[in-house]
Amino acid sequence: MSLLSRLLFCGLSGQLLCALLPASEPVRTSIESETMEMRSTDKETFATFKRNVIVEGNNLRITCDHMEIVATRLGDITDTVAKLDQFKSLIAVGRVHIIQGDREVTCGRAEVFPLEEKIVLTENPVVIDKSGPYVAEGKKITLLRGERQLFGENIKFTGPPVQDLGFEKNAPMKAPANEASRAGSPPPASQPKP
Repeated sequence: MSLLSRLLFCGLSGQLLCALLPASEPVRTSIESETMEMRSTDKETFATFKRNVIVEGNNLRITCDHMEIVATRLGDITDTVAKLDQFKSLIAVGRVHIIQGDREVTCGRAEVFPLEEKIVLTENPVVIDKSGPYVAEGKKITLLRGERQLFGENIKFTGPPVQDLGFEKNAPMKAPANEASRAGSPPPASQPKP
């Protein structure tokens, strides 16, 4: 990627980082790819990165085949390079791999919506949270930023082992609690048949 391409995206990179990471001091994010195209309207800037896309920032790494970014723009509409205001969306497609903190995601498509504080993963998404460890796989997985919430469709969730709730093979069998309480009382009287 040329030096000019990198300079064009300094503003966009900062917005991307602010959208994906918790609030803190702004840190520059770099976006690299084999090709890049950017265009602006009066209100928005659109950027498309193709082939071997790598996004790196503070506690964040995203790799994919194709990425599209939309941001709102500020300032003079005649400026060649727009000043960016707010990151609106990021769509990553093709062999998507996201690492952030103790979470790792792989999928075919990731859609990031920072204004809604939501990430939607499709095309065989797998989310690994190494703090558990927990693994979620499904048809569609939605993550809510800052809430550590996950929603899924056709989901398979794997977590740490659950304590064995079975019985001991060599221990005598105990009567259920309600049976034991009736053990000292007489059996119920039979009712006459009509």
